Amino acid sequence: MASHEGTTTDSHGGNAQQPLLSAVGIGKHFGDRLVLEGVSFAIHSGQIVTLIGPNGAGKTTLVRIALGLLEADTGTITRREGLRLGYMPQSLHVEPTLPLTVYRFLQLALRGAPKPLDSTEIVATLSLLQIPHLEQAQLTGLSGGELQRVLLARALLRKPHLLVLDEPAQGVDIAGQAELYSLIDTIAETQGCGVLMISHDLHLVMSSTDEVICLNHHVCCHGKPEAVSTDPAYLS
Repeated sequence: MASHEGTTTDSHGGNAQQPLLSAVGIGKHFGDRLVLEGVSFAIHSGQIVTLIGPNGAGKTTLVRIALGLLEADTGTITRREGLRLGYMPQSLHVEPTLPLTVYRFLQLALRGAPKPLDSTEIVATLSLLQIPHLEQAQLTGLSGGELQRVLLARALLRKPHLLVLDEPAQGVDIAGQAELYSLIDTIAETQGCGVLMISHDLHLVMSSTDEVICLNHHVCCHGKPEAVSTDPAYLS
């Protein structure tokens, strides 16, 4: 069960009492279409916050605003000074004819990292995610679950204070999803990073999240997963 209490300092040396990221009154339109209205939340070190809601509810738009990839029309995003982000997209298109091993992909993907990686860091991260055997595998030959773990490895190698995961279990079978969410819970606990993730299935993430935000253009309800699962706003 996820339960990550803040301490005076986090494992990255920051003040755990100060949010890694906070959003206040976020609003966004695309033309005449309202996507987000009055959305507020905060994430602390070691905390897992999960966004749930129907397709088109604004979850990915909110994540893109949090990442700084999209500007909100109203409201403010505040990031802790020096915040390092690790982002895992829903999926990744790889050119089928491109010969690229997992190891080389991770090397290339992190060329812009503040500190050059050595091979032991890549191998250690693949081992943490229980895929050391994929180090020399071709990226195009991976299963859906294997590719998701490689994308998570790429995000972790940035040594983030905050991991942002857009449907990390996309394309993964039910057993694999439960295992992946358990891994994410372990990562948050052992590395002290915050996690903001999108999921469609509250029941799968209930044991691996601290707070749930039910989103449908606005915050319908939020709180501990057990409370949200019985909230009329979620059930409707």
